[in-house]
Amino acid sequence: MSAHGSVAETRPQAPPIPAGRPDSDVSVGVGLSGLAGLAFWVLVCRNWPAIADMFSLPGPREPMVGPSAALLALLFSGTPMVLYSLLVDKVHRRASTGIDWSSPRPLREVMDIAITKLAGLWATWTLIGFVYCLGRWYWRGQYLFAMDVLETVAPLLFLASVPYVLWLDRVLVNPRDGAWHFGAMLMGREAYAREEVYHHLRAWTVKGFFCAFMISILPGGFAAVVQADWSLAAHDPVRIAGLTIETMFMVDVQIAMVGYLLTMKPLDAQIRTANPYLGGWLSALICYPPFILMGGGDVLDYRANGAEWDFWLQGHTTLLWIWCAALVLLTAAYAWATVAFGLRFSNLTWRGVLTNGPYAVTRHPAYVSKNAYWWLASLPFLTVNHSMTDAVRNTVTLGLVSAVYYWRAKTEEKHLLASDPKYRAYHAWMDEHGLLTSAFNRLRRRVMPARAELQPAE
Repeated sequence: MSAHGSVAETRPQAPPIPAGRPDSDVSVGVGLSGLAGLAFWVLVCRNWPAIADMFSLPGPREPMVGPSAALLALLFSGTPMVLYSLLVDKVHRRASTGIDWSSPRPLREVMDIAITKLAGLWATWTLIGFVYCLGRWYWRGQYLFAMDVLETVAPLLFLASVPYVLWLDRVLVNPRDGAWHFGAMLMGREAYAREEVYHHLRAWTVKGFFCAFMISILPGGFAAVVQADWSLAAHDPVRIAGLTIETMFMVDVQIAMVGYLLTMKPLDAQIRTANPYLGGWLSALICYPPFILMGGGDVLDYRANGAEWDFWLQGHTTLLWIWCAALVLLTAAYAWATVAFGLRFSNLTWRGVLTNGPYAVTRHPAYVSKNAYWWLASLPFLTVNHSMTDAVRNTVTLGLVSAVYYWRAKTEEKHLLASDPKYRAYHAWMDEHGLLTSAFNRLRRRVMPARAELQPAE
């Protein structure tokens, strides 16, 4: 090359592709055990009149569809997942827990650390409670149930945190975690790391926001599944689709709620980091109340003068069955993506890497299946008023909704790529071998070939 330099055409250097797909941090058995426990409890609730008669139990002879039954479902789905994780996967022995069980410290050595940590935890929970009090939306509609539940468990949580922290701090390799740093900041007695405080507050913001929302929607979905009359759906694809989809969504909510509750280090399910990027938070929050933009009449409402798939396909039996099968499969994939997380489901957080099940097909199975479902279910290019304007608006708006989820996916990837070498390996492997991911990448390379970059001569 010339001493004065020249230019060479090169492609951006891709990360190395591992020989095989990295092992998943969550085994298949965790989610399946939770699903089995949940199915058992649903059957018990549906058949409670017969069970009560069989054992001569007191009380009404009717299916259990109340809010308490929905909350108990968390116990029946969560307990098998915890037991499988501990007894089979032995997650409590993993180095990633940050726990050394072999050499517990004397209680007197950790007492000061524990007090500081408890101060940080209690201050955090008080702050979350204050936000709940400020948010008017938390005191109307379905959120009222969530507030009742949280008010009931709050004293128990404060009391239980004392023995839990004292026990755990004895075996933690580094007991000075984010809660400790926040407590140290508040107490002003010891030096603290600002970044640890930020991490702690982001993690608990995620838990505070999503726990309230998830609890609020538990009773409705659970009651609908317990009360569902499958006998009326035998030969009706629309009814079959409705009942099956409702069941899948209930599974999603129940398993996800367990994930939000059990962010515990002994289960290796702790939040390593919460997404530090503003774009990640914006793209996620606009998909949930009270910030949601996709509701009726909102900015991203794609249903104006539209109708659902069964309206447009009525009278076409074959197409109804095809659409029914497609929508059920997409919803099943969506629920499977949550079940695969086991104890680790959460938005906006890094809690390990999933590489099995639907995550061997695409890096974002929930987003792909959810958006495909919306396109098939709503058919936005058809309107009841035959307005071309509404058809174009609805189609473009649903395209924007899908773009929001693409935005969410990219911000999540940005967070995980910066946090976890295993995720970087998984990301690279999926680019070449993931069924949907690799196909999308090949298509993208054909449509948008990589541009040559100008490099200075060596």
